[in-house]
Amino acid sequence: MNTSPDQPPRPPGAGPGRRRAGRHHRDATEEGTSGRRRTSLVALFVVAVTAAAALVAGLLGGTPAPTAAARALTDDEAERLAAVRVGTYRDVRAGVRVAVGTGAGRTDLVGWVDWSRPLAYLDVGGPGAGQDRGLVQATPSAVVQRPDPAAIVTPARPPLVPPGDRWRLRNPPPGRGLAGALTVLFALAADRAAPAAPLRAGGGRWLGRETLGGDPVDVLQAALWPPTGPAATTPDATTPATTAPGGRPADDADPRWWVDRDARLRRWAGRLADGTPITVDLDRVDRPTPWPVDALGGRPGLPRAPTDEETARLGRLAARLRAGTGSAAVTVTAPLGSAANLRGGGWLSWTAGVAYLSVAELDTLGRRTLRRRDRAGFARADVPVGPDTAASGPSAVPPLPLPTGAGWRLAGQPADELDTLVDAAVRAAAPTRDATTTVHVRSDRRADRPVDVFEVRRQGQRLRYWLDRSGFLHRLELRTTGGLWAQLELTPGPLPAGIVPAHQKPSPPTKRG
Repeated sequence: MNTSPDQPPRPPGAGPGRRRAGRHHRDATEEGTSGRRRTSLVALFVVAVTAAAALVAGLLGGTPAPTAAARALTDDEAERLAAVRVGTYRDVRAGVRVAVGTGAGRTDLVGWVDWSRPLAYLDVGGPGAGQDRGLVQATPSAVVQRPDPAAIVTPARPPLVPPGDRWRLRNPPPGRGLAGALTVLFALAADRAAPAAPLRAGGGRWLGRETLGGDPVDVLQAALWPPTGPAATTPDATTPATTAPGGRPADDADPRWWVDRDARLRRWAGRLADGTPITVDLDRVDRPTPWPVDALGGRPGLPRAPTDEETARLGRLAARLRAGTGSAAVTVTAPLGSAANLRGGGWLSWTAGVAYLSVAELDTLGRRTLRRRDRAGFARADVPVGPDTAASGPSAVPPLPLPTGAGWRLAGQPADELDTLVDAAVRAAAPTRDATTTVHVRSDRRADRPVDVFEVRRQGQRLRYWLDRSGFLHRLELRTTGGLWAQLELTPGPLPAGIVPAHQKPSPPTKRG
């Protein structure tokens, strides 16, 4: 057999068939190695997915995956944790994402919190949102909601300018669900630091180090709810202790705090009073100024002292209201107490000193309350709602002439804050020498006209007058004891016959000022 001089002699038995057999052996070996590699990759993928699922479950349940064994806090960590709520307070506001519960019972809250007002404005969704689904605005003392049962499950950022209609006062059960989440949000800020000594003495733990938003953070654990500052929590808001840890050892029941090097809170996880896990993520990039709805005071302004012209316009208010017809149609929007949503309508006469309204509670069907204010005092009567009245909605006007057999209840003084507001509206046409403090809150619009909003504080009351450039009063608001604003919308017009008794003649109208 001839061989090339450039090739070495082939060993005995190394013919073509032998080469094929060697190639088959190498192929089989490579296939085995490749199979083992695929098996290893699948196993690693399963482990990674399981670890990721465990991490997500841990975050929702308030249990992070520590990168090292838990230990006591260092002095620096204790100082940062003690100051973390002050840092939140000084940041003024932040975007928030909140998860309450897990799985099919989870409720998601997305929006902003302004701790300087304080005010939370959130879109509520998630598979477990139920009747909480929709837009929510809240202060530490009041919650108003614009329900939307048809909203998508996953909430989005609320609209920067909130819708003006369908808001109603709510009183959710404290310490659970929406109310518990709001309590936590307001409690994440305080105007003074917590004591650091108990944290250094074992009242807190370091659990590990993670990365959030590209920044390193320490995961710390402590019951840090000192009852000081404007955002102090209530005793039933969370399971952890509601006072600073008085030296007791931290344990797994305490909330977790994700804190960066500048003592800024990035994430918080714990449990509500009923054991429901809650996680809060803070975003300090998306942080616009929330716009409160009317029941919470309306959009922010730049309060200032009134100008000389504005002071003169307020001084002419009484004469301006008595001019012309000296009367107006009235629309009532009055959130009172903790859950009363009163709506109604009627008329008011400044010349006769009379107001006559029909008011209904949104959640009470089939009944309406008639309210009357005249120079003799106040009266009210409960009347059934007929089909014609029911069809016209909660702002239906009261019946005329006045029903005589309705069982009127008389009183010499206002029975509630709506009576107080109506009384203030009637008395606006009477000059007063009471000591007042007046602030120009903002400029606004009403009935397609520019108006100025003035807040007048008199004898413990806070009233807001919405005056146009001619000096007419378009709206009057009263700050209630619940921290809300009840409103009377006023539209000038004639008074229907039958409201003022024949023997009570109104004062003659004055010339328009």
